[in-house]
Amino acid sequence: ACDEIIAGKLHDQFLCDPIQGGAGTTANMTANEVIANRAIEILGGTKGDYSIVHPNDHVNRAQSTNDVFPSAAKLTAAKLLKKAIAQVERLEAALAEKEKEFHDIIKMGRTQMQDAVPIRLGSEFGAYRKAIQRDLVRLNRALEGMYAVNMGGTAVGTGLNTPKGFDVAVAKAVSEITGKEFRTAENKFHALTSKDELVFAHGALKALAADMMKIANDVRWLASGPRDGLGEIFIPENEPGSSIMPGKVNPTQCEAVTMVAVQVMGNDVAVGMAASQGNFELNVFMPVCMYNFLQSARLLAEAIVSFNDHCACGIRANKEKMHHNLHNSLMLVTALNPYIGYENAAKTAKKAYKENISLKEACVSLGFLTAERFDEVFHPEQMV
Repeated sequence: ACDEIIAGKLHDQFLCDPIQGGAGTTANMTANEVIANRAIEILGGTKGDYSIVHPNDHVNRAQSTNDVFPSAAKLTAAKLLKKAIAQVERLEAALAEKEKEFHDIIKMGRTQMQDAVPIRLGSEFGAYRKAIQRDLVRLNRALEGMYAVNMGGTAVGTGLNTPKGFDVAVAKAVSEITGKEFRTAENKFHALTSKDELVFAHGALKALAADMMKIANDVRWLASGPRDGLGEIFIPENEPGSSIMPGKVNPTQCEAVTMVAVQVMGNDVAVGMAASQGNFELNVFMPVCMYNFLQSARLLAEAIVSFNDHCACGIRANKEKMHHNLHNSLMLVTALNPYIGYENAAKTAKKAYKENISLKEACVSLGFLTAERFDEVFHPEQMV
């Protein structure tokens, strides 16, 4: 009967809402009743004849919703975190490739949405790669917390109605089935009422969401245009972008990632609030906690797959536009600070901007450097 459920054959029999009162009893007893009744059918009996297989006495034997539901949730969370980690690793690899590919391309850096000083395009993508690499460290650390299950604690953590060694035996069996090192929770009283490991793990998901928001926003800014924006990179053109403007192409992959990030950040509030609502020996907010956690893990993994395959891997550099922007920037004047001082460099930049002339013309006309000396010390490509 359980194998059939795992194969998806009886999913239409699970009719309860994911957000429910009772700390998950509705979901747990639905499973128990579906398993029992299908087992009865397999044994040749009539559904509802619990003298053959009973949902409480047999299927739920030595168990309680209070230890089954959180344990099942952790198994699921671990599975989805592993899937998310695999996709984040793919994205890190793609960004590492772009970091190498763009290493020799010099462009303008920007701080506070204003021109700053030069940077390598490869360094920009290297920062994205490092952020994702750090997210992987956090996700893997969070994954460890999912491997401690509290099966065997039953209702309040005492293990009432379980045979001796049941908790260890269950953890061992789950490990054999999944191929992962699940273990029995060290303190089942804590495991029943505290959801701190889920808050920690979702915090890792939120950190990933925040990094993805930053990366996706940078990419769509850098690709803005094609003529009246920054236009320093090209992103894949996946579909027509407007119902009225012919030829318009939008950064839809970036938009999808940022919307997912917003949802995950909202979910983090729900997970944290739910985890804070444990009263005495139980936290009844487990269903809403897991509903949001699992949604975040799924959404992020799927959004990253799409962003990686349909955007990140296909990013190309617009070298001409970056060269133009680099040599048109007034902030290159920063290179003159050691030679003419901050105040004179500021005067040079302001004069060049006001009169729409080059930094060289402004600096020479103000008498701060000769044309020859300016050429000796002013090398934008060496500022990185």
